[in-house]
Amino acid sequence: MAVYAIGDVQGCYDELIKMLDRIQFDPADDQIWLAGDLVNRGPKSAEVLRLAKQLGNSCVAVLGNHDLHLLANAAGVVEYQHHLDTIEQILSAPDRDELIGWLRQQPLFYHDPAIDFSMVHAGIPAEWSVKESLARAAEVETVLKSDNWRDFFQHMYGNKPKRWTPELRGWDRLRFITNCFTRLRYCHEDGRIALKFKGAPEDKPLHQRPWFEMPNRLTANDRIVFGHWSTLGVGRYGNVFSLDSGAVWGETLTAVRIDQEPYEWITVEADAASLPFPKKKSDKKRRRWL
Repeated sequence: MAVYAIGDVQGCYDELIKMLDRIQFDPADDQIWLAGDLVNRGPKSAEVLRLAKQLGNSCVAVLGNHDLHLLANAAGVVEYQHHLDTIEQILSAPDRDELIGWLRQQPLFYHDPAIDFSMVHAGIPAEWSVKESLARAAEVETVLKSDNWRDFFQHMYGNKPKRWTPELRGWDRLRFITNCFTRLRYCHEDGRIALKFKGAPEDKPLHQRPWFEMPNRLTANDRIVFGHWSTLGVGRYGNVFSLDSGAVWGETLTAVRIDQEPYEWITVEADAASLPFPKKKSDKKRRRWL
């Protein structure tokens, strides 16, 4: 069985299909991991969700910030709509309830002990091990799967608290967990999470580090795939594998085969003409095929 982890699709259904053809994906034998942000800003978000849902156990997907944004809109929290959103196609689809229901069942963090790999959309604070990450993710997942799931989105948005402590309770605790798994790129050197800056590491503010470069990180020896960070550069950074290569911006969609070494990297070019955004300049884009 081959296992391929794929970066942020964001509604780029045609590129996802090209990727599945490129890797000769066989749902009877293989598995794909989607590293969050399945939807939004691309042209065919509903088609991406339908495909992932249809694939069943052959597809593992974690929730990203754009996926949660879709759920927030489905829950009636509309004050955070963005002019670049393309989620209306899902909200008005005849199978809306089935797609939203399926999305609410997906995890925030995933670990496969058989191949000893984990997946998250954004990042993990230094204080959490894989076991701790699974436990913290389960707290939010339980709420999302419950009949009261809409209540969560009334409290999800916000950048605080910035520091983990086991004593956090209620919505503050769930917000911190969610921000780490779906929004984190940098941490302050004193351990606080930093959520405002989104750029490349060479442009980062003083006294901030990428989350995976934090000292004493409990997952330093664990292999983790993640997306969310197109300005970082695709490739391997120690034991973490960065996969967001900006498909929705007309760049590429990236996959890496993770069930065997040496790791095999695959890219497909995005069809910029079919996407709603101009292609980004690539002068600062780096790819680390390590």
